[in-house]
Amino acid sequence: MNELEGLLVVSVEHAVAAPFASARLADAGARVVKVERPEGDFARGYDALVNGDSAYFVWLNRGKQSVRLDLKADADRAVLSALLEKADVLIQNLGPGVMKRLGFGAEALLAARPDMIICSITGYGAEGPRASQKAYDLLIQAESGICAINGTPEGMARVGVSICDIAAGMNAYQAILEGLIGRGITGKGRIIDVSLFHAMAEMMNVPYLQHRYGGFTPGRHGLMHPSIAPYGAFPCSDGKALLLSVQNDREWRDLCRIAMMRPDLAEAPDFATNNARVANRAEVDGIVAAHMAKAGREANIALLDAARIAYGRLSDLDDLQAHPQNRLITVAAPHGDVEMMAPGASVRGEARSYGAAPALDAQGAAIRAEFGPDR
Repeated sequence: MNELEGLLVVSVEHAVAAPFASARLADAGARVVKVERPEGDFARGYDALVNGDSAYFVWLNRGKQSVRLDLKADADRAVLSALLEKADVLIQNLGPGVMKRLGFGAEALLAARPDMIICSITGYGAEGPRASQKAYDLLIQAESGICAINGTPEGMARVGVSICDIAAGMNAYQAILEGLIGRGITGKGRIIDVSLFHAMAEMMNVPYLQHRYGGFTPGRHGLMHPSIAPYGAFPCSDGKALLLSVQNDREWRDLCRIAMMRPDLAEAPDFATNNARVANRAEVDGIVAAHMAKAGREANIALLDAARIAYGRLSDLDDLQAHPQNRLITVAAPHGDVEMMAPGASVRGEARSYGAAPALDAQGAAIRAEFGPDR
């Protein structure tokens, strides 16, 4: 099923956030025209590790058409203008104010096309004292406070994927879909502003609320949880580790009685509630660690399964590659087909196909012929 078939999405984009949103629209059947600067989206050059292509680029640009436009040139601005006359959706993540200076400000576009959905993705939003500040994922991780709660007691750490860009792309995608639904009801378009900072700040609500209202400032706990115990990685006798997560007091009792065969601990005052276990975390973790160290990982898993305790194998990328739950898709790319992890959502009974990640300006001639001044 291609629910968005027939929609034209124009995305003046680079890097991660906007390409994430437009790729999801392409997956759903929209025609996505990716407008690239003359030298191309700089994400094409992040690495050359996927058959000579960039991992980020092949992941985020499947199913799109690429046209290279120099938006400082009148003729190329005319092509973009013609595209926008027909577009249902415009996405852009150029620097703050750049599109307006080029003659494509959101307000003017919506005035000319009241049914258009316009989504701008920035670092800090359209307003406020830092609206013009240049932003990249790691910088937003720092500014949003995520680095303050990520890492170990010895030091802060960056989340190992571009979580702020991805969060902004997800927010943009859902807001665009809301806009399209709203347009179907009212016939009216809208202007959407998404920022990396606000997307990440919303994710920080739990530590924010704990700090502001509870006087509790979560620290950096590595693989442990700041407010749940036991919760963390525990080595087994074979040198492999299991991440254990006890979410409530009932699970703690089951862990003690069934998995660890220590019923005496189940109702002990120092351990019976989560608050008590957090207050006595070192002792709790020591008890659990001593038990886990008696057996290998798979033997411990059997006991945890019997007790219905949540756990996770502490995987590396080889483990991920071989994970039995993987769903994989194949995407054509400029230097050959690429097998990658499938999107998180699937529709039962539907086998979705995915378009190719385009070479730079792969559809440029055709798009210029369709939308250029001589059309």
